Formats: sequence, C-alpha cells, structure tokens
Amino acid sequence: MQTYTIANNQISVMIGQTGAEPLSLIKDGTEYIWQGDPTFWKSHAPILFPICGRLFDGKYTWRGKTYEMNQHGFARHTDFSVKEQTRESIILILTEDEKSLQQYPVHFTLEVSYHLNGSSLEISFLVRNEDEEPMHFGIGGHPGFNVPLKKGLKFSDYYLEFTEECRPARVGFTPDCFLSGDDPEYILEGGRKIRLDHAMFDEDAVFLKHMCREVTLKSDLDDRKVTLRYPKMNYLGIWHKPGTEAPYVCIEPWTSLQARGGVVEEMTVKSDLITIIPGETYRNKWTIMVR
Repeated sequence: MQTYTIANNQISVMIGQTGAEPLSLIKDGTEYIWQGDPTFWKSHAPILFPICGRLFDGKYTWRGKTYEMNQHGFARHTDFSVKEQTRESIILILTEDEKSLQQYPVHFTLEVSYHLNGSSLEISFLVRNEDEEPMHFGIGGHPGFNVPLKKGLKFSDYYLEFTEECRPARVGFTPDCFLSGDDPEYILEGGRKIRLDHAMFDEDAVFLKHMCREVTLKSDLDDRKVTLRYPKMNYLGIWHKPGTEAPYVCIEPWTSLQARGGVVEEMTVKSDLITIIPGETYRNKWTIMVR
C-alpha cells in the first residue's frame, strides 16, 4: 500500500492510500496510533463513510430499491487519490466508481484533509453532492490509540476526561449491537471521567450522546496525553475488541449511528443522516492533539 508522510518540528504522521487512514502519529519517539496487530484489530484509524456502524442484515433501502453495504461503509477499503500535498498537509480524494455505485447509488466527492498545527493533527472532511438527487450519508472517525503509552503502566491506569462536566446518555444497543431505543444516562465520575477497564467492552462499544465535544485520554502516572476535539460530531464511541485485554482504545467521533434492531433502514428518512442537495458541499473538522 502506498503511504504518505507529513511532518513538522513536533510530530510526524503517516497516511495510507487505502482508506486515507492515519497509520502512525509519532511525537518525541512515542507512537500514539494503534499499529494494527490482527490478534486484536487489524486497522489503525479508519474513516467511516457513507455510513457509521452496521446495517441490519447488511442491507438498506433507497427509494424502493434494496442495497447491501458492509459495516462502516466502503471508503475505508478503497484507494484514495492525492489531490495535493505539502510538507505539513495532504488532501486525499475519493469519487464514486462502478463498485461503489452498486452499494451506494450516488455520485459524490469525498475529500479528507490532514494538516499539522504544532502538536495537533487537524482532520477535515469535505463531501460534495455531484448527483441529481439529494444525498444522505454519515461520516466519522475511528482512531485507535495505544494504551498504555508509557512502558510499565497498565490499561487501567488511564482514563478519559471531558473538558467540561456533562451528563451524557449511553446509546442503547441490542445484544447484536443494533439500536435498542433505550438510552439511559451514563454517569461520569465527577461529571467528567471514564476510567478505562477491559471489562467495560465485554458487551462491545460504549456510545455516548449529549456529551462534551472535547475529551482527553490520560493517566496520572504519564505525562503523555491525547485530546480529541469534535465540535460537529453528535456521538462519541469508545471501544476495543470485546472479551480481550487489547492494549489500545478507539475514541470515535461520529455524525450518525448504526441501524435499529430488526429494521432495514430507508436511507432517505433515517433521521440522523446528513442530507445535502445537488451541488451542495458539507464540511466537518475535528482534531487530535498529542502531548
């Protein structure tokens, strides 16, 4: 797979052509991005488009016709082209092709931009509707981070801390990980903290809504930190492979969620999807900052 590197005097980032996925983020000799050990999870930080999550029975309908699409959409398995690159930034681009049209009958442009700003990686999404009909889609990030970041520490030495106190709800899942419609309050320690524990993922991901839009992965025993800012993302997922002691955690800002349990969704009316009219452009920006 072709890779591209951008760097400044603080961090270095490697991006893969397939999926426009960050493969590495290094600061002061520390690798922050999960390196894809297939024992636990072979990916690193995939981009999710045109859906986030899974479809019931792997299917959805669009204006009376049924289509099939795998979990998180096709962008993460598709080769992007480089639109432009400088020492500290890169823009990768994806458009429809014969294979994508069989899954998603839309003419579109997706641009994923990476720009370094000090010790921050700024990630921008641009989606343009090149079709003659309204376009409905979801988009999100799925970055995995090494935990622990410091040798000698344990996974449970780390926690997630929101910048402000908040009272999120936990998105309810059925046993097979579709939406249940039951979204209870998720109690945070001191209104801000989630302490990491492998067992918290035994029933798969923890997904939150109505949460603060900035969160930091940290430990009281480690100076290293990872902060995510996602001002235009409505949902935040926290995950690693269930039933394991995997040494990473994914912190996932999404614009939309998976399907409801037992429902083959009609894309044109799924309430959490983004809709843009022909010729319209959608933009979203989020940031990963390492310290």
